[in-house]
Amino acid sequence: MIDNNDQPLVLIVDDDEAMRRSMAFLFSSIGLEAQIFASAAELLEALPAEEALRPGALVLDVRMPGMSGLELQRHLTDRGFLLPILIVTGHGDVPMAVEALKAGAFDFIEKPFKEQLLLDAVAAAIRFSRENLTRGARRRSIKGRLARLGRREWEVMERVLAGKPNKVIAYELDLSIKTIEVYRASVMTKMEARSLAELALMVSSVAGGWTEPGAC
Repeated sequence: MIDNNDQPLVLIVDDDEAMRRSMAFLFSSIGLEAQIFASAAELLEALPAEEALRPGALVLDVRMPGMSGLELQRHLTDRGFLLPILIVTGHGDVPMAVEALKAGAFDFIEKPFKEQLLLDAVAAAIRFSRENLTRGARRRSIKGRLARLGRREWEVMERVLAGKPNKVIAYELDLSIKTIEVYRASVMTKMEARSLAELALMVSSVAGGWTEPGAC
C-alpha cells in the first residue's frame, strides 16, 4: 500500500521482474524509495486518492500483459493523476514516443539506458511533482472555501468579480447597498482573500471545477 508522507516515491510498473528490481535498487542507491508493480492492475489497486499522493514519479513500461503502458497512461491522465509519468521501454519508436508525449508523458526513455539519464529524468519529475501536488492542494483548499459560500454570497461574488459596483449589485439583487457590503465582506473572509485581485486569481484557478451552491 502506498503510504502518505512527504518523502519522494518512485512507482515502477514493468512486467520484467529483473528490470523493475534493478530500477528499484538504482533509486534506493541514491536514497529514493521505490515501489514495484508487475502490471497496471497492481498499480491501480494500490493507488490512494489523489490528495494522498506523495511527490514522486511513475516509471512505466509499455508492453505488458493486460493493460499496456500507454493505455494505463491514458487512464491515469483521464482521472487527473498528478504524478509525472516517464515511459521507459525497449520497444520504443518515434510514433510511440510522439503518442506518449502528446498524451502528457513527462519523458520517454529507451532501454537500454544509462543509469544517470534515468536518475536525472526522475529527479526532474520529482521536482515537477512537488509543484504539481502543491497546486492541487491549493485548488482543493479553494474549492472547500467556495463550498462554504451561501447563494447570496455567491451571487455577490460573481458580480463583484465582473467589476460591478455595489449600487448596481444592490439593484440587480433587490437588496440595500449596506447588505451588499456585508455579503462582500463575508465573501472575502470565507475565501481568505486579501484583495479582489487575489479573489479573482483563486476563482480562476479552479474555473470549471466548481458549481454554484444550492440556496442557503
